[in-house]
Amino acid sequence: MATVSLRVGDLVWGKLGRYPPWPGKIVNPPKDLKKPRGKKCFFVKFFGTEDHAWIKVDQLKSYHLHKEEMMKSTKGKRFQQAVDAVEEFIKSKVSAFTSSEDKNRHISSDGKRQNCSTAEISEHSTRKRGRPPKEEKDAFPEPSTVKRLVTGPVAGYKWKSESCSAIIQKLKTTAEEEAESTSIQAADSTATNGSVTPTDKRIGFLGLGLMGSGIVANLLKMGHTVTVWNRTGEKCDPFLQEGARLGRTPAEVVSTCDITLSCISDPKAAKDLVLGPSGVLQGIRPGKCYVDMSTVDPETSTEISQVITSRGGRFLEAPVSGNRQLSENGMLVILAAGDKALFDDCSSCFQAMGKKSFYLGEVGNASKMMLIVNMILGSFMASVAEGFTLAKIASQSQEVLLYILSQGPLASAFLDQKCQNILQGNFKPDFLLRNIQKDLRLAIAMGDSVNHSTPMAAAANEVFKKAKALDQSENDMSAIYLACNQ
Repeated sequence: MATVSLRVGDLVWGKLGRYPPWPGKIVNPPKDLKKPRGKKCFFVKFFGTEDHAWIKVDQLKSYHLHKEEMMKSTKGKRFQQAVDAVEEFIKSKVSAFTSSEDKNRHISSDGKRQNCSTAEISEHSTRKRGRPPKEEKDAFPEPSTVKRLVTGPVAGYKWKSESCSAIIQKLKTTAEEEAESTSIQAADSTATNGSVTPTDKRIGFLGLGLMGSGIVANLLKMGHTVTVWNRTGEKCDPFLQEGARLGRTPAEVVSTCDITLSCISDPKAAKDLVLGPSGVLQGIRPGKCYVDMSTVDPETSTEISQVITSRGGRFLEAPVSGNRQLSENGMLVILAAGDKALFDDCSSCFQAMGKKSFYLGEVGNASKMMLIVNMILGSFMASVAEGFTLAKIASQSQEVLLYILSQGPLASAFLDQKCQNILQGNFKPDFLLRNIQKDLRLAIAMGDSVNHSTPMAAAANEVFKKAKALDQSENDMSAIYLACNQ
């Protein structure tokens, strides 16, 4: 709860959604930006980022009064950088105020000494009632120069300064001047807390597993017209109740939709979906688009691309980095490669399901990158499970181990979630163990294909294989802990 009466110019800790409290300053919003209905809120500029958002008053605390508390509860490099930015801001205000006072004392005709205490220049010092002072350095640009960030319960804006895309484009240009390289572009999403303008294209979706279900839910939530198909038909029912249409076969979905996306478990299933009876290929004709979001090997992705384009279709591989929870929250990371125009056409879909999407060039690049990402993820999970096993055997508290890890450089939501699974003995699937083992296997094979050994991944793969032998395939990847205890 807010502990003091707040107003424009105050420094605060603001909490937005699932993110930790972050230091910011209450500022005046752009003239044409309406306040969200409901509870009282303030427009906050966050330090250490270029983000701005409407924050409800009960999610705001005085910066000065709660600084010690927040510094203890939240850690991380970006957080510290944000706090440093606040302190620099305060110092600059102190310096400016002191300079002004020195000048006033110098020109004062009555020679009276004017005193200024730290409290008097604090952002929460007592002020006279009336209109808040004009902002100069923190004045907002006109609405045409800002980019929409989030809406819904909060509405935020981001300065139209050098975006991630612009920075990556500069790096790309530099690299191209030195040698030919893969083009990389990144696009931010507004889906998590805001609204997306849905494409007017008809969207199809094949595969309603742990990832696909969350993706489709967010596509519908953001207003897309979606036709669904799943091998087990009853999984479609909840989405039909939310307005989705039903496709009887993959071929029917492709033939009736402009863009069809799929998310399948492995390379064999991905190829069967395309080449099998009543499969995707039977619905492909010139102009039809197919986006494979499965994590497969680059050879499989290339094969699918070739058969789709041979029929005049357009193809994009777009595997996703994340888990069930991130899928449900619209926080996936999409790695895409292939038809660039199709990547652009999928913009609203990617915004609805993820927080960032990357375009990585020709088909195969996204598959390779995704396998590398998941190889690192699986190897890390194996190390965590091994560490918790050793702690138990060495009579050390696993709870204390988690607390120590959470205060250091490994701190992350992933670490906390997986360690909590181990502590509670609850391995409800969020990222299927069999899928991470499949990704490790494919990554090792990719290394072999370029004569590069991956000994860490190979060791982790063996432990995951042992966990599969213990009937943990359908549980979460953190169930590898059970194999470490054998």
